[in-house]
Amino acid sequence: MRKLFFFLLIGPVALAQQFWLQPAGFRVAVNAAVPVQLAIGDNFTGRAWPRPLRRVLRFVCYGPADSTDLRSALLADSLAPSLRCPSPGTHLLALTSRLAYLELPAAEFTAYLRAAGLGYALRQRQEAGEASTKPGREAYQRCAKALLLATSGPHLPSAAADTAFRRVLGLPLELVPEQNPYRLRPGAALTVRVLHYGQPVPGVRVQVWQPAPPASKQTAASSVTHSEISSNSQGRVLLRLVGAGPYLLAAVRMESVPPALVLAGTTARPDWLSTWASLTFGGPGDTPKGR
Repeated sequence: MRKLFFFLLIGPVALAQQFWLQPAGFRVAVNAAVPVQLAIGDNFTGRAWPRPLRRVLRFVCYGPADSTDLRSALLADSLAPSLRCPSPGTHLLALTSRLAYLELPAAEFTAYLRAAGLGYALRQRQEAGEASTKPGREAYQRCAKALLLATSGPHLPSAAADTAFRRVLGLPLELVPEQNPYRLRPGAALTVRVLHYGQPVPGVRVQVWQPAPPASKQTAASSVTHSEISSNSQGRVLLRLVGAGPYLLAAVRMESVPPALVLAGTTARPDWLSTWASLTFGGPGDTPKGR
């Protein structure tokens, strides 16, 4: 029997927030120490995700030739563990969380489904006459990825070192670019696949955020541009990299939970399982960090 891990009860606002990996820089110097914040928040503005060691199931960096387990870097609940990219090329960070549990009153769960764009679950509850009466019981998990480019000089590494960006990890939900964003010209198109255990998922809403530069040197804070696009029948979305980035892409998928599934250590019985995926990366013109 598949196990779910009971974790905590939280409100709909916190659950609907995005979760992503925020390195100090996306284009970095080879072997330089790069802090990586596990961030949660809205509109590409986040705070540190608390107690990561208890929540993280896997945290791995995949390089051009090898992989490194980073979960040990979360010892003592470090909020900004550091990583090093030992060789030139693209490096893919991937984090998956433990399954957690949420239960909300019927009205609050309906509001949460609407806010998150989870129309499938909302329609199912409405058709079953549960939307206004039955509490929402949900298990959820997070899958976050970040793509970094490590360089040892001003030039891009060879194409042979640039395969990690398109690697399919077989996660419950993941966003996989089909082109290396660091090799595209500003304004070029980028195709991204939405995959569920390696299989394409049509009709998933993908949200895209990019910080805009300040309007003037006197403007302290940057605005953030936001757009949405749904995956096509092959699970693909097409977007344009209008600037250097960084970019945050996020998607969520909700499915019914088999009746036989139970939560370990509790009598709670979730009806729904949601998976939240994100992908962060820089773009053309990003300045290398860590020199």
